[in-house]
Amino acid sequence: MKVMRKIIEIDEEKCDGCGNCVPSCAEGAIRIIDGKAKVVADKYCDGLGACLGDCPQGALALVEREADEFDEEAVEEMLKAQGAEEKSAPVGGCPSAAIKTFPMAGPGLAGGKEIASGGPSALGHWPVQIRLVPAGAPFLRGADLLIAADCVPVAYPSFHADFLKGKAVMIGCPKFDDAQAYVDKLADVFAESGIKSVTTVVMEVPCCSGMAGIIKKALEKSGMDIPFKEVTVSARGEILS
Repeated sequence: MKVMRKIIEIDEEKCDGCGNCVPSCAEGAIRIIDGKAKVVADKYCDGLGACLGDCPQGALALVEREADEFDEEAVEEMLKAQGAEEKSAPVGGCPSAAIKTFPMAGPGLAGGKEIASGGPSALGHWPVQIRLVPAGAPFLRGADLLIAADCVPVAYPSFHADFLKGKAVMIGCPKFDDAQAYVDKLADVFAESGIKSVTTVVMEVPCCSGMAGIIKKALEKSGMDIPFKEVTVSARGEILS
């Protein structure tokens, strides 16, 4: 049933897809789709405008128009369906899941802080955990993607310089995490973000071989033809293949 009420309107010309508005919408009404923030359905937006102050581009506005009534039960069902783990960060505004992008690291960009002896960080964004990275994250668009087993940065001393520089990165553990959830998430990433290439770096231990299988299944599910490269390192930090 449609009624006259207040609801969020998004100016797609102004929206740059940063995703800052997504965590501020407790109802999960806003998502990044094809690089733009969108209200996925009128019934999910309560029209209170909690997201308004989180858009750096001024793309959000509260307007009054004819729209479906806000449906609290539909919101609860939708959030439950999306999965409690992935949704917990946006609903609670968890800082660990907030999307951030960083400038190119280099001399003079440390803000007066001490730079590690191995050189400046090559990390260009946050978050990095596969489970926390939204499939439509702006830093994934058109990126060369590095998918690393989370033990690799510990074992390989020049991880930033040799693998991470110039790439978006996602990390995870193919042994302890939900492999099917990885397949589903990565398939969405490949289908939505225009990924140019995928490199996976894993450890020599047998359980790490599962990461390549996960990525191949995700590529097959997405239907995308993306160049894929595998690298294996030893527990002593040597490149084996």
